[in-house]
Amino acid sequence: MEMKKVIVFLPAYNEEESIAEVIRSVPRHFAGAASVEVLVIDDGSTDHTVQIAKKAGADHIIRFGNNRGLGAAVRKGLEECCRLGADVGVMIDADGEYPARQIPDIVMPIFEGKADYTMGSRFMGTIRGMKFHRRMGNYFFTFVQSVLLRKWLYDGQSGMRAFSRVTMEHAEIIHDYNYAQVLTLNLVRKGFRVLEVPIQYRVRTTGTSFISFKRYMSNVVPAIMKEMRRPVEKVAKQSSRCENDKNGDKKVTIVKSN
Repeated sequence: MEMKKVIVFLPAYNEEESIAEVIRSVPRHFAGAASVEVLVIDDGSTDHTVQIAKKAGADHIIRFGNNRGLGAAVRKGLEECCRLGADVGVMIDADGEYPARQIPDIVMPIFEGKADYTMGSRFMGTIRGMKFHRRMGNYFFTFVQSVLLRKWLYDGQSGMRAFSRVTMEHAEIIHDYNYAQVLTLNLVRKGFRVLEVPIQYRVRTTGTSFISFKRYMSNVVPAIMKEMRRPVEKVAKQSSRCENDKNGDKKVTIVKSN
């Protein structure tokens, strides 16, 4: 198996209470990984998220001047992973709900050439503690994705995902508020292979979620409709446009993105 550079990126907005634990839990050495780096996309936090992330061991930090939204943060994370020369990019929420220790599990299908894009599935693993209304919302939007793609999914809203390099290059997120539904619709419609991997979920004990029912529905539903109306072409998976920058130093880079 060819050794690959892995970059784990964390979109974060006011996650000073949990982000250090997540960063320290990221496995830095595992089978198939030549190196593992941590990238934080700070979405305009007003607390000490950036300082704590740096102290906890983040290798790269991108700072937005203002809060743009989770979709914008994930889009930037994918772009930066590609720019920094990642062979595989891993997204994990900074709130501690998703098990960073299982990062090797979700990247292995990509390492082995069995998938281009993986999602950590709480419903295939453990889902105890999720509030009823969030569970119902997850069921609903996952079902919508399954119908539209004609492919059964278990957890279309997962905040833990991994991407091959060519998948990162071609991923499109068409709105800033969120990414979960439109990203999967976009990638599967382009012909990328998606695979779900069971993970162990725990309910967040710190911070607050950005999600509100009214805003979620008013932003996500129109975005799904827009994505499905857009023409997409199947992507030749052999091509790769990422520029490798694998000889850079290991200093923490903090870049402001206005």
